[in-house]
Amino acid sequence: MSRVGKAPISVPAGVEVSFKDGVVTVKGKLGELKQEISSDLEFSVEDGTITLSRSNEEKQTRANHGLYRALINNMVIGVSEGFEKKLELVGVGYRASNQGQRLDLALGYSHNIVIELPSEIKVETVSDKGKNPIVILKSHDKQLVGMVAAKIRSFRKPEPYKGKGVRFVGEYIRRKAGKTASK
Repeated sequence: MSRVGKAPISVPAGVEVSFKDGVVTVKGKLGELKQEISSDLEFSVEDGTITLSRSNEEKQTRANHGLYRALINNMVIGVSEGFEKKLELVGVGYRASNQGQRLDLALGYSHNIVIELPSEIKVETVSDKGKNPIVILKSHDKQLVGMVAAKIRSFRKPEPYKGKGVRFVGEYIRRKAGKTASK
């Protein structure tokens, strides 16, 4: 049996969980999320805990058991606490600014990159003198925050020689020696 799927999900106070027609709905102080779950899984909510069990032992059902348990757990955490991703812009002249949901990035190209972010995401930019600019993304939807952060990072991935580019805060970039190191 799936180790992840077996674990019960504790529902904090202020979070409502409902299940109807194969769709799990989780409501909390930060928002509402919905997720369809496979028909092979049974969903039950009892005194503040959610448990998922499966009806058969097929390979796909076993895989879905852990997957949907993790997705529902992320939904519960998201609507109660929220998720945050921080991106650091490393490079001379790299800047970030935001006006509402519009993020303006200067990443060394001939033009600035302007991104219109979804309304579920709250964006904040921090530019301190002498430090790299930081873009902070917050939302109740873990998948959405991860996708937007990956999209921003894809505009200028960190390169291994000087380490310039957009990276997650705390991300380790494996550095390479340049051509002068061979002499």
